Amino acid sequence: MQTLIKGAHLLDPGNIDGKKGIFIKDHLIEAIVDPDDIETKTYIETRSDTKIIDAKGMIVVPGLIDIHVHLREPGQEYKETIKSGLLASARGGFTGVCSMPNTNPVNDNRQVTKFIINRSKELGLSKVYPTGAITRGSLGNTLAEIYDMQKAGIVAVTDDGKPIENANMMRRAMEYCKGLNIPVFVHAEELSLVDGGSMNEGPFATFWGIKGIPNAAESIMVARDIALCELTGASVHFCHVSTKESVEAIRQAKKRKINITCETAPHYFTLTDADVKDYDTNFKMNPPLRSEEDRLAIICGLSDGTIDLIASDHAPHSVVEKDVEFDMAAFGIIGLETSLPLSLKLFHDKFLTLEELINKMSKNPAKIIGINNDIKPGNLADLTIIDPDVAYEINPESFKSKSKNSPFSGMKVKGRVFLTMVNGKVVYLNGK
Repeated sequence: MQTLIKGAHLLDPGNIDGKKGIFIKDHLIEAIVDPDDIETKTYIETRSDTKIIDAKGMIVVPGLIDIHVHLREPGQEYKETIKSGLLASARGGFTGVCSMPNTNPVNDNRQVTKFIINRSKELGLSKVYPTGAITRGSLGNTLAEIYDMQKAGIVAVTDDGKPIENANMMRRAMEYCKGLNIPVFVHAEELSLVDGGSMNEGPFATFWGIKGIPNAAESIMVARDIALCELTGASVHFCHVSTKESVEAIRQAKKRKINITCETAPHYFTLTDADVKDYDTNFKMNPPLRSEEDRLAIICGLSDGTIDLIASDHAPHSVVEKDVEFDMAAFGIIGLETSLPLSLKLFHDKFLTLEELINKMSKNPAKIIGINNDIKPGNLADLTIIDPDVAYEINPESFKSKSKNSPFSGMKVKGRVFLTMVNGKVVYLNGK
């Protein structure tokens, strides 16, 4: 059985940009052809068993990859399972996700790594590229079994959810990972400055009587790890950048050719601390929603290339963690099923070209974790088809994620996923 995708605009930044047809056979891209050739007698006769997907008016792009996702399994299946997380990934247009290691037990050894990979392969949905913990138990004391985990299949290391407070420990981790040619994902947070805070430090925190977290809690650690990256020459990636100071520090470091990349999440260029109202814990995340000045700095960083990619930081929580007082609630929101439409607003508002957006949601994440997702004959058919102009209202009750902790309920957006294809298999199609 073969599949033909026709009628769409094919956009693979740096490779293809135009109206093309794609033939898929045996998990692979077999041919990319001009629209006129699709209807020729030769193609019809030799492909009589072809399943046709009409994607007229839509855009086919290399499969989107989200390199910052919490799947919660093993150990916290009441929040999310690998299955529910990958169903959400497929609905969100992601052919691959990087799972964070803060599971229970922590992914700090090859056994947990293999469990995650094997479970995802059994499901046959979106692919999982696990990250492993930097330190055992993510406790910050002793390096984890990074080499063994790399052999088992991790693509990066991070203690995401917790910072590496000891600078010498982070230095040793960077040096070790440089030798393995594996990136270090940084959770930049100075806990002594967080000091029990729950939202951004500023007038809105004061108004609501909530203890604030200053920008410096992030930017100080960004500056430290830029220095350590420069010292070690390691490959370092900064997660969930949220402040203007962090963006500027990374911008200047890149001018010095330091080997760093960074991401932000859709909530940081969509919302601010002014949106936190009525102690709604769906607006509580870490780092917190910042000021309008920070939001604009994030957009500027995306526009000028300082910020390399967009990741959801999908962090599902049940009502047990969220339906409590604001300062007691868990940090984090879900994002797999809202990431693309929220990011498309950057395109519709002309902050990014569509090519730049696809780079940030597909090509750049692939490069960081060493994946070749070019749309070309012989490559695996990992594809996302986007309908860029359909308008609708976000409804978390329709989500595939097991949790519903989203601040975007009721928001009107434009653009959604029409199809997600993994290894030539359609795992999501127009709502199903």
